[in-house]
Amino acid sequence: MDFKFSPRKNLKAAAVLIISFVFIDSSGQQTPTYPVYHRIVTPFIFNPAIAGSKDFSSVDITAGWEGKSHSQILSINSRLAKKGQGYFSSPVVKEFTNFGIGCSVFNEYDVSMQNTGISAVCSYQIPLDKKTLSFLSFGAAVKGVYNFMDSVSSADPGLSKPSIKTYYPNVDAGIYYYGPNLFAGISATNILGNPGDPDTLGIYRIQVSRQYFFVAGYKFLLSRALNIVVEPSIIINADESSGQKVTDLLEPVLKIYLQDFCLGTYLNDYDNFSFFFQFKYPRFYVGSFVEIPKNSSYYKKDLNIEVAIGINLSQIKSKHLKNYHW
Repeated sequence: MDFKFSPRKNLKAAAVLIISFVFIDSSGQQTPTYPVYHRIVTPFIFNPAIAGSKDFSSVDITAGWEGKSHSQILSINSRLAKKGQGYFSSPVVKEFTNFGIGCSVFNEYDVSMQNTGISAVCSYQIPLDKKTLSFLSFGAAVKGVYNFMDSVSSADPGLSKPSIKTYYPNVDAGIYYYGPNLFAGISATNILGNPGDPDTLGIYRIQVSRQYFFVAGYKFLLSRALNIVVEPSIIINADESSGQKVTDLLEPVLKIYLQDFCLGTYLNDYDNFSFFFQFKYPRFYVGSFVEIPKNSSYYKKDLNIEVAIGINLSQIKSKHLKNYHW
């Protein structure tokens, strides 16, 4: 990996990105919520501008289990390419276009609710330097969601609720800056908000609040010979509800790359210890994410265990192979 960069240009681009969104009133909550690990391996699901930001096409499968609850996501994303100019007997090399695409199918299930949906993503990448190593990307996604909620009984007939099935569309949007070292983005998911009407108590049956996400991180090269890189980052997740604690907003992430191995932690829930690891092979990777309760024994509270598999469908087409990262 080559981590040569211009700090002034990178920080300026990130500042422009952040300022441009301060004055935009947009918010959303990503769907799905689980598996948690998808925010690490397939972040384009909560920020569609990230789709196509890698130098290859990939399919990712993420699945998680916590007691009787389970969740799965199947996703694919790619930067569109076209044939470049060929010269005499030299092979034709494909060149990237400015467009990225992606799609995902997700399913969440617990004892009282099931959430199933599909989304389609498109992004547009604008190069910010002559070497095409830094980009500003704009993305949007449309999705359809099926929600099933089980019936709720109460001693008060007015509070009892029958089971309900709901189909609804929604929209996500985002902006993302990325370069060899620095990345930052902000996105809105479920912009159309809640699909249902409030009941007599003013409470929605399906909780789909509009929220927004901010993500930023930086890669520090510790050893070029051993290919050791440390990547701290932060995800800020805010919603429409009032009274959120700071710990409800901030979700720190730490990745440590050691050759083809990556390990780290993601504090999605401060009541749990969490860690993840990934191992990259030439054309695919495998990984796992685990959350362990802090204040109770593992046999008294279910562990959250998730796994991920990613497959690279194409050769790395970047002209700057030394800048390839996973």
